Amino acid sequence: MTPEILVIHGPNLNMLGKREPETYGSQTLEAVNQGLADHGARTGLTVQTFQSNHEGEIVEKIQQARDGCDALIINPAAYTHTSVAIRDAILLLEVPVVEIHLSNIYKREGFRHNSLLADVVAGQIAGFGAFGYIMALDAVKNLLSH
Repeated sequence: MTPEILVIHGPNLNMLGKREPETYGSQTLEAVNQGLADHGARTGLTVQTFQSNHEGEIVEKIQQARDGCDALIINPAAYTHTSVAIRDAILLLEVPVVEIHLSNIYKREGFRHNSLLADVVAGQIAGFGAFGYIMALDAVKNLLSH
């Protein structure tokens, strides 16, 4: 059976390619998702993507992931620093979770240095732009094989 990987993109990521390309890159979210689907197919993973600007929708998607997802990759964006609700939803999961950030949050404003998810995820990838999503996909494949 092909492992099912859920990738959640948080607020403002629907504006990739338009919003601060010097920080977030010029690739669109559609291109990122296509790259994930292609890499997943090459490596034996099925990738489902979801984006929302709304915290409650992200929480509900994580809750739904309890039934049918083998791993979660999440870029919580600004909710990284503020959402106890997303953190609590992740604690419901019994699958590997990888946190991803396009920019290196530790080289930015001080308030971005704190991730409310860091201690409840398997690992964190930050600062590699859209390639970080591919790294995260490889990471969950590795975690699932052990």
